[in-house]
Amino acid sequence: MSHSSHHHESPGQTHTEHQPSTPPAATWGMAAQATLHCLTGCAIGEVLGMVIGTAAGLSNLTTVVLSVALAFVFGYALTMRGVLRAGVDFRTALKVALAADTVSIAVMEVLDNAVMLIVPGAMDAGLANWLFWVALAGSLLVAFLLTTPVNKWLIGRGKGHAVMHQYHHGH
Repeated sequence: MSHSSHHHESPGQTHTEHQPSTPPAATWGMAAQATLHCLTGCAIGEVLGMVIGTAAGLSNLTTVVLSVALAFVFGYALTMRGVLRAGVDFRTALKVALAADTVSIAVMEVLDNAVMLIVPGAMDAGLANWLFWVALAGSLLVAFLLTTPVNKWLIGRGKGHAVMHQYHHGH
């Protein structure tokens, strides 16, 4: 008996769209990969914001706000680049980036900026001072280590970076 006669799909809907999907198995490797992906964009924005703020003599608060804003911009941009390559439109790519990265970027930014603010003298050290660069590198390491479990939890629930899987053909 052919099962094709049993489909009750509306036009444009596939059989899999009305069945509940099972979230992917969340492994530590998958979580680390998602965190590294997110950290790349965050690090570009974070470092750029810290460098601009420090070089321009901006206040600590203004430097942190700039760093966080740039981390989100670069984090979303890198995700969108990959999704757009999969052939989706800009609006869909933006929605995917927001769903995939918002929590991860937010957690990373709280952590890495907290480290920069907690390390005595790091924010005022200046670009030529080793303390600035060691604190910044350490802040990104802390962000990676503490955000990876968050991403594992999100992926296990079909959230966060898990929403990207349909766009990662061959990865």
